[in-house]
Amino acid sequence: MTILEAVILGVLQGFTEFLPVSSSGHLLLLQRIFGIEEGLLTFSIVVHIATIIPVLVVYYNRIKSLVLRPFQMLTLLLLLGTLPTVVAAVLFGNLIDELFTGNFLAYGFILTGIMMLATDRFTRSTRREVTRRDALFIGIMQAVAIAPGISRSGSTLFAAVACGVKKETALNFTFLLAIPAIAGATVLEIRQILTGQTQLEFLFTAPVIIGFFAAMLSGYLAIKLMLRIVVANKLSYFAYYLIVVAALILIDQHITNFVF
Repeated sequence: MTILEAVILGVLQGFTEFLPVSSSGHLLLLQRIFGIEEGLLTFSIVVHIATIIPVLVVYYNRIKSLVLRPFQMLTLLLLLGTLPTVVAAVLFGNLIDELFTGNFLAYGFILTGIMMLATDRFTRSTRREVTRRDALFIGIMQAVAIAPGISRSGSTLFAAVACGVKKETALNFTFLLAIPAIAGATVLEIRQILTGQTQLEFLFTAPVIIGFFAAMLSGYLAIKLMLRIVVANKLSYFAYYLIVVAALILIDQHITNFVF
């Protein structure tokens, strides 16, 4: 992996982790385009850690409150929102691996696009609180987003707004829910290092270090941007983009075969 590739992948991870376009889908796509294999798992772990930092910065006060007072309703809601993803990862691990071949990618992008179009058009979202039932449904949608092409932030935002939660409240909950989700994905990847599926020597190379800071800074910008976009009801732009990308992928898979 070159430094330029690391910057591109780091920026991509930072932005797509929080924008509703699927970080896993875009990373899979660019990995295919660049033909990157060596050190990829180590790089993925590092940029995942990097994208947690912007959430900790933006939501510092709320996270501090959770640490000082862990036995509160928000803690329970985050646990309920995380539980379905844990169950899905344990029960369907082999199936999830098969999805990362790229065959499902275009359909995942299309599904995310449809959810974003629907989210923009919801008008009954007025509640300022997430209920336990909401959190569980949001968690189920987050579990669905394990598949590449289905955005975690997009699917959870869609679920919350569909339940009637105010869009700003829904987005804040989605970003807080990202912390255990990203941390869990990182733990699974670290397990692969411990079982010898990747090499630690890539950890302290220049591309990995630069990729870390690229992901962290772009992640912060993405959170700030997303907070404005949701309020302005501009999620449909992401939908149009995803549908175009999905069409290009399908053309390549069935006709040109340049990447897939």
